[in-house]
Amino acid sequence: MSNTAECNNPERKNPESTVENKEVPGYSNFIQDIIDEDLKSGRYNKVHTRFPPEPNGYLHIGHAKAICIDFGLAARNGGLCNLRFDDTNPSKEDTEYVESIQEDIKWLGFDWEDRMYYASDYFDQLFDFAVELIKMGKAYVCDLTADEIREYRGTLTEPGRESPYRNRSVEENLDLFYRMKAGEFEDGSRVLRAKIDMASPNLNMRDPVMYRILRAHHHRTGNKWCIYPMYDFAHPLSDYLEGITHSICTLEFEDHRPLYDWFLEALNLKNRPRQIEFARLNLTYTVMSKRKLLRLVKEGYVSGWDDPRMPTISGLRRRGYTPEAIRDFCERIGVAKSNSTVDFALLEHCIREDLNARAPRVMAVLRPLKVVIDNYPDGQVEEFDVEINPENPGMGTRKVPFSKVIYIEKDDFMENPPKKFFRLAPGQEVRLKNAYFIKCERVVKDESTGEIVELHCTYDPLSRGGNSPDGRKVKGTLHWVSAEHAIDVEVRLYDNLFANPNPGEEKEGMDFISNLNPNSLEVLHSCKVEPNLAGAKPGDRFQFLRMGYFCVDPDSTDGKLVFNRIAALKDTWAKVASKE
Repeated sequence: MSNTAECNNPERKNPESTVENKEVPGYSNFIQDIIDEDLKSGRYNKVHTRFPPEPNGYLHIGHAKAICIDFGLAARNGGLCNLRFDDTNPSKEDTEYVESIQEDIKWLGFDWEDRMYYASDYFDQLFDFAVELIKMGKAYVCDLTADEIREYRGTLTEPGRESPYRNRSVEENLDLFYRMKAGEFEDGSRVLRAKIDMASPNLNMRDPVMYRILRAHHHRTGNKWCIYPMYDFAHPLSDYLEGITHSICTLEFEDHRPLYDWFLEALNLKNRPRQIEFARLNLTYTVMSKRKLLRLVKEGYVSGWDDPRMPTISGLRRRGYTPEAIRDFCERIGVAKSNSTVDFALLEHCIREDLNARAPRVMAVLRPLKVVIDNYPDGQVEEFDVEINPENPGMGTRKVPFSKVIYIEKDDFMENPPKKFFRLAPGQEVRLKNAYFIKCERVVKDESTGEIVELHCTYDPLSRGGNSPDGRKVKGTLHWVSAEHAIDVEVRLYDNLFANPNPGEEKEGMDFISNLNPNSLEVLHSCKVEPNLAGAKPGDRFQFLRMGYFCVDPDSTDGKLVFNRIAALKDTWAKVASKE
């Protein structure tokens, strides 16, 4: 990847971009309206956005929304979108995160081409910008501690107090700043601050810190630097250096916009980028804070960043979500100016909609109950032609074997059923999907526990294919698997990681960990699936008839298949939407 930005740096190339107002469905929103006006007024003659993740954790579904907006708006307007890592805090960053971020963006279907940059690419230029602000009397070195700076900052109702070091001379500030860079002072002993207004109603404008002393090995620059720029300083200037036109951020940066503009204006920079804020994604039963997600990983509440219960893109990918479903979800929720919370059911609806049309149907019995068909010929095996996906006839059919002994779901049998129980019961007849009608004749129980371990049934040979030979009606249809041909697999049933729909709203004295769902994972062993799944590979997705959508997990080996449940078949969101 190139590390040379096509930007406002006079030594670097900044090509013109021809705007082609491409019609891409789903991108009509208030940000696009602003872009349209900027192009019409001549403020910009191109559209150039960027996605600026911090490499201090894995991307989550909220980042997916930002990625779709940043790359989507650039594509719609014939522009470009950069990937730029905000690597200004080396104590929390890792190349593992850099690599995972690249993988996630590509998996979602977006490409930054040769425009992958790092804030660290600009450390020398950012230092020069800081020196220029010092020379202009707009920045100073401050010896207050972090706690003292917070104390001097004031509150929302009280103005801040000026630092006793605020009026140092330009010469003294330059000397101290160069010595900070040279490593003469201890970590945290001094900072460089912008000289703005300690009485500003916006706390971000009360002489914010621009640089701090931090001796930490940087994953790209090594030990070259012992001072690092703060995000609010590095962000607007990195945007400027890359020729970004529209710097799209989430709503929490709205109060930072005056500072974003101040740095650009104070340095008298031309062709300045414009910051626009949109509402971040909040999802029920989910936390989006990287700090909280990191804690879940570090303290072992989940198996890792890609645990299928995590809202990370890698977790959703492992669970079996498709990039198409996630992009569809991001398009459906739209781009808003005010914060709101989206029901997790909508995300599940999107994956069901996607997989319904393309996931092969298979039969799988998760909690097997043995059924012996007494009047079926010993040793006989039949094969039935079964459609792979009724929503997509072009996928064809598959062969499913049938024999004397089969497995059905334990829940599909009741010894003493209530009224309107249309599944299997003593003396009751059901249809086996694509096979035969069977009737339960006898129940076998474990003598010590009383548990039902086996059913003995008879079948109607004239009902082959599940068709009624004499017009009699059978209301219940069950899926099944031939015992002789079944493959044993492990199935992991995932539910919401949190039991509380708003787990991030911590009340006094309560930790968000207390909202964890103790039943978020159930592991089933010795589940039975039809033999057509013998060649399934990690990432393959299927609909288990009547059970839900499932995906082969990377934990699978040649001798053992492991399936993750992506989503159940019941779609609560579709019912809500239909009522609306």
